[in-house]
Amino acid sequence: MKVILKENVESLGKAGDAVKVADGYARNYLIPKGLAIEASSWSIKALEHEKKRIMKKIESERKKAELMVEKLRGVTCTLYRRAGEQDKLFGSVTTKDIEKSLVEQGIEIDRKMIILEEPVRSLGEFPVKIKLQPGVTAEIKITVVGEA
Repeated sequence: MKVILKENVESLGKAGDAVKVADGYARNYLIPKGLAIEASSWSIKALEHEKKRIMKKIESERKKAELMVEKLRGVTCTLYRRAGEQDKLFGSVTTKDIEKSLVEQGIEIDRKMIILEEPVRSLGEFPVKIKLQPGVTAEIKITVVGEA
């Protein structure tokens, strides 16, 4: 089935692209979630108008992402955890913990945007990347401190 993407789909294409996908993928996932519309004769004609609308939406989202990058610049999250010998944590610091710390600071970030290659398992200071949009990333620091 041929569909026109309304939003960027990471493994498929950019908004406004006309792509061919499996029928089930289109009917059960892309169309119900509002990520795409079926490419029929009328929608292909309306594609140019739709592309302009989608590009405006993408540009406004990009501007929001750029503002968020400025807001995140210099942000440090301090997390307190119990630690054992050689500064090893009992447990770990995950994206969920980082998201909670950012929300406490008044910054709304979905934890799926936080890129943490592996959970933090020791005390110290670590850089963490946040992918706001394709091609737009910010970096914050998290500091893991032992509880007294």
